Parts: sequence; C-alpha cells; structure tokens
Amino acid sequence: MSKKKLTAGDIIESGCTRCRTVMNHTIVAMVGEKVVRVQCNTCNGIHNYKPAVEKKTSAGSAAPRKPAAPRKSRKDPGAADREEWESLFPEMKNEQAIAYEMTGKYRIKDLVEHPVFGIGIVKSVVPKKVEVLFQEGKKLLRCQ
Repeated sequence: MSKKKLTAGDIIESGCTRCRTVMNHTIVAMVGEKVVRVQCNTCNGIHNYKPAVEKKTSAGSAAPRKPAAPRKSRKDPGAADREEWESLFPEMKNEQAIAYEMTGKYRIKDLVEHPVFGIGIVKSVVPKKVEVLFQEGKKLLRCQ
C-alpha cells in the first residue's frame, strides 16, 4: 500500500493552537516533502504544523496520573492586620485619640480618631501620608 504524497491544499490532521485539540487543517506551506504551515478548517487560524499525537489508552503504556490535590484556601490578607489591631485595642485609650485632619501632623504610635474608620494607631509616616491601622485594616491617609 503506497502513501499519497502530500501537497499544498491537502487536508491533514494537526494540533490546533487556537482550538487546543486535533482538528482537520489545510496545508498552506511545505518545504520539500515536509509540511510547515497549516490553516485550521474550524477556526481558520494559520500556524506551524503540529503532528497529531495519538493518546495511548492501554493501562500499561501510560503513566497513571495523580489525582489533583484539593486547593488550599488562602489566608485573608487583611486578617493579620485585624489580629494586630485586636491585640493593640485593649491598650488604646479613646480619650487620648487625636481627631484626624488632613492638615494635621502625626507620629508613629499616635492614636487617631477618623470619622469613618474609627480609632486607629499610626504605623508609619511618609512625606504627606500616614499609614494607620484601623479595625478593618491598614489605610493610607493624607496629612501634612
């Protein structure tokens, strides 16, 4: 039995890069007797030829796959901030809290009372900004 010589325009099976599966393709370019570029007959995508690979179904020839491990839930990124605030809250004295103003000046460990976020403690000071730890997490506030 002789195998038909392939030429441009013939239909061939190839792995499609868009469809992500083996599909029928039309040969677009060849170098000698080697197929180089193909066009998918389903999505019309043109790409390099990828020979169709047969998957082995016999139990002995294919390596058994491990079952996927269950996904681990990530720790809430704000949970550490809330835990830190809970540990510092008993030491906070509400009467010592400074009312937050954008024109105010703050130092690290100052208690700040914000009209929306409530009582917080200053964690860091950068030029014209202050990072304050509130019950719901850290907030970057504007200041002098």
